[in-house]
Amino acid sequence: MNTQGVVREMRASWAFIVRNFNLIKRYWKWELVFFVYTIANSITMGFIGKGVEAFSGAELDTSYLILYMLLGSILWGYLSILFEIVAETVAWERWEETIEYTFMAPIKRATHLLSVCGFAILYGILRAGLILLVVSAFFDLDLSKANVLSATGILAVASFSFIGLGMVAAILPLISPEKGVQVVHIFQALLLMFSGVYYEITVLPQWMQNVAKFSPATYALKGMRSAILDGKGFSELWSQIWPLLILGLFLLPAGIYFFQLMEQWAKKRGVLKRSG
Repeated sequence: MNTQGVVREMRASWAFIVRNFNLIKRYWKWELVFFVYTIANSITMGFIGKGVEAFSGAELDTSYLILYMLLGSILWGYLSILFEIVAETVAWERWEETIEYTFMAPIKRATHLLSVCGFAILYGILRAGLILLVVSAFFDLDLSKANVLSATGILAVASFSFIGLGMVAAILPLISPEKGVQVVHIFQALLLMFSGVYYEITVLPQWMQNVAKFSPATYALKGMRSAILDGKGFSELWSQIWPLLILGLFLLPAGIYFFQLMEQWAKKRGVLKRSG
């Protein structure tokens, strides 16, 4: 691709990011609803951690338990918003009745998808930061051991894996306008159950532990907790980093490839614009 083509793709990429932020502004009331729900869920998880000691009567490190639960809730909120935004790319286009314009535009599909991913990361970080700020007002969080640099690195590596997973899931609304989005949410619920968001995966049956090994959220959660709760450095988290790197390197190109493949299928079958 020549310089002019690169500049054109970069402009298109920026345009997609700006458009998605404009969509957030248009539907800000719905975003507020989901934001408040996520905050309420995170605070609830914190209070569950706080209430364990009172109900059990045992001496527990309540601060550690609260932070453990909150990290799971906040990190899952970030990863799930990444997954949802990317996975619902086609659904958003259908709702806005812009799907034909977008998919017939003279830009590379990789540019389109990666631009949506860029927006998802920016929005996810902003949203997670605000949630952490609000939640911290309810609890006295002990972050004295936290290794913020390691946590940021884990978050960055995990983002690529979840973006790739979102791209794979985005195929479902593309090929099935009637049921695709519902299946995406079922898939998301299964990820929540298998990945140890609120518990260690060691409490799961062995077959579920085996499945959990293929979820990027499993390694992201474990790495993030090790960095924040135990203060581990990035080099000490290699056992969580290398699976995330492998999953990201596989899922990201695979997601783009299969999306393009099914896009051609949808165009030939005439289901691209159909809303169900």
